[in-house]
Amino acid sequence: MPTTPPPRPPLRTAAELNELIRALWSHPAVPLTAEQREEYGRLCAELRRVERGDVVEAA
Repeated sequence: MPTTPPPRPPLRTAAELNELIRALWSHPAVPLTAEQREEYGRLCAELRRVERGDVVEAA
């Protein structure tokens, strides 16, 4: 019997994600740390899913 993948955590809105991404780049002259770059990648991936419409809006 096939197993179902665990449910994804609820995704944030594009506006929320954009705000978080902008906050990471708060000072353009200061490079991101390795941890911040990882978080940036996760936020961008989540934003792409939201923009593609892979998210079902909560009731």
